[in-house]
Amino acid sequence: MQIISSHAEFEQHLGKELGVSSWHQITQQQINNFADATLDHQWIHTDEERAKNEGPFKATIAHGYLTLALIPYLWKEIVEIRNLKMEINYGIESLRFAQPVIVDSKIRLKAKLASIVNLRGVTKVHMGIEMEIEDQKKPAFTGEVVFLYHFITE
Repeated sequence: MQIISSHAEFEQHLGKELGVSSWHQITQQQINNFADATLDHQWIHTDEERAKNEGPFKATIAHGYLTLALIPYLWKEIVEIRNLKMEINYGIESLRFAQPVIVDSKIRLKAKLASIVNLRGVTKVHMGIEMEIEDQKKPAFTGEVVFLYHFITE
């Protein structure tokens, strides 16, 4: 795990891979909870029997936005950002879903610092990301996320 406490420390990682999270298994319970939270109960996600018999993957699949929502959780396994007033999930750019995540699959996040800029004391980073699926060649998605970090300055 990387530890970053300032804009200058972050800048040292420009163009480099910051790391990879541990594997996280996507369970049916997690999919169902996400469906409840988002009111998206499409059968391909929540109806195990129908997905098994009628679905193209012979099992339920995670919502794409569920895997996306796990970025902050998995990101915190890769880098610990210290000395902060505030951290903001600012945006997502050029995201592409490459393949579905079938229930009980394991996923992990790979992150690379694509760009960094100091906006009058606020660090804006563009992070190249890839959500890998265990034992699969294609990732669940690739893209770029944008974070704002307000470091404490003395």
